[in-house]
Amino acid sequence: MSPKDELLIRAAQEYKTFYQALDGLNEADLTEVWLGGWSIKEIVAHMVGWHRELTPALERIARGERPIPAEVSYADVDAWNARFASALRDRQVEDVLLDFDKSHEAFLRAAASVPDERFQPGRTAYKLVDLNSAHHYREHGEQIRAWRASRGL
Repeated sequence: MSPKDELLIRAAQEYKTFYQALDGLNEADLTEVWLGGWSIKEIVAHMVGWHRELTPALERIARGERPIPAEVSYADVDAWNARFASALRDRQVEDVLLDFDKSHEAFLRAAASVPDERFQPGRTAYKLVDLNSAHHYREHGEQIRAWRASRGL
């Protein structure tokens, strides 16, 4: 199995595991602020933002272009995270979850269009997909499970 296939499978598995961390939570649970100034809704919203921001980067890689325009910097990750979370603040939680589903699908579809040879560990396509899918889903899923355990949920 190629590194690309392994990564896409791991992304799908971690996506499912992330949703398992949400299983049984109601709207009040999903909107309760507990991670700094964020609820689960904001956690999901910022992942949607990264998907939407980086799907075009994967599409550019697939076309053989530079993934990130020269004038764009992601050095201030916290500012980007806040921007993405804020962008969906007024949406209903079920709509944010639907946005997550759609953005995940679009992100993985764009990743699948990138040639296999661009998915060697350490290369840009590999890092973009890993950090913004499997790694990201696992990180926040673990936080949610810990929060649930602390609340007996």
